Amino acid sequence: MISEEQFNKEIALIIENAIREDVGDGDHSSLACIPKTATGKAKLLVKDEGLIAGIAFAKQVFSYVDKNLKIESILKDGDKIKQGDIAFYVEGSSQSILKAERLVLNAMQRMSAIATKTNFFVNLLEGTETKILDTRKTTPGIRALEKWAVKIGGGENHRFALYDMIMLKDNHIDFAGGIDKAIEKTKQYLKETNRDLKIIVEARDLNEVQQILEAKGVYRILLDNFSFEDTRTAVKLIGIDSLTESSGGINEKTIRDYAECGVNYISSGALTHSVYNMDLSLKAV
Repeated sequence: MISEEQFNKEIALIIENAIREDVGDGDHSSLACIPKTATGKAKLLVKDEGLIAGIAFAKQVFSYVDKNLKIESILKDGDKIKQGDIAFYVEGSSQSILKAERLVLNAMQRMSAIATKTNFFVNLLEGTETKILDTRKTTPGIRALEKWAVKIGGGENHRFALYDMIMLKDNHIDFAGGIDKAIEKTKQYLKETNRDLKIIVEARDLNEVQQILEAKGVYRILLDNFSFEDTRTAVKLIGIDSLTESSGGINEKTIRDYAECGVNYISSGALTHSVYNMDLSLKAV
């Protein structure tokens, strides 16, 4: 996984680019009718139910726009929320509050939706040893926010990007000429480039699981679109040689059954690519 320093750089880039995109050469709506010296106070109003996420990010946005803005937190990331709750108050320059408003809302609405959905899946897995993972199926440009939200919801992050873990999927295997060749070439590449990256390999059937085990040195085996029966067989076959991960169309109706097959992880792209933004608003007090 990426370091905390790298992650913080990603967040800083998201804020910088989002403000550039939204503000451009000035928030002319505010500049036109609100005096530069005007001050005000606003509240982040919850109009939905679930988990709140993005408060810490909002603080970074407000600070980036105007370091003199003051935020009074009522809630913290990961708190359960209901309609009518107030997440925080922000006070200071009215122009600055309005300049930051849309980025704060866009981010928090999506992050809260992702955290809420993740927490729903986490609760479905309660009592098992299986953990829920996100994927790279994220919105381009804001992956760090979406993966942050998964963590707030109680899930775990898969690799952040292509550079922090090796993941050999069906196309890699086919292009490389087979599982054994793909794994051997990968080991050689890591040695030649002096990289210490974990290797995950996708298996499409039990025969491929056996091939992966024979190749050795694989951190996690991804059981893609396996039936419950084949998943249980694969878990027994793999034992402690590698960690196991189930994926492929798993939903709220099937996730518990896959977990009870004994896999270590279940990955779901739906955590980030299939959510409806939570209804939040920033209102002047």
